[in-house]
Amino acid sequence: MKHLKTILLATALCIGTISFTQAQNKVAHINTAELIQAMPEMKAAQAELETLGKTYQADIQASIKEYQTIVKQYEAEAATKTDEENQKRGLELQEKQQNIQQFQADAQQDMQKKELDLLKPITEKAKAAILKVARVQGYDYVLDAAQSVIIMSDGKNLLDDVKKELGI
Repeated sequence: MKHLKTILLATALCIGTISFTQAQNKVAHINTAELIQAMPEMKAAQAELETLGKTYQADIQASIKEYQTIVKQYEAEAATKTDEENQKRGLELQEKQQNIQQFQADAQQDMQKKELDLLKPITEKAKAAILKVARVQGYDYVLDAAQSVIIMSDGKNLLDDVKKELGI
């Protein structure tokens, strides 16, 4: 009976110690969106994107204006042209309109690609700084307050153990 009490007491102490140790994980949080917006590199990237966007917009507006001028010209001359010439002009106008739409789509894709290219080094720099500060201050987990995403986890990852348990 005495041994049973000793074993129970030792087990209770071990469980209490393990629970207390596991409860000591340090967790921090940061709003990465706010951090990135405050970075000078982000302001430069936004200015570059804005300039590129204005350039594309000016090109698109010029193409639209040219298209409208040609439409007016063709409408004015339509009565003096044959049906065959008017059909040919109609097809030409459709082609010009499709070219404008394709240019708009290409410009939008280029803007998105440029944005990704500009943001990648900024976000990597921010993440590296977060990791450095978190490790220096002894945090096990850092949560992104803007997205509720774990940025860093130095705690135990149970994935391999759970896969082993499931026989995966």
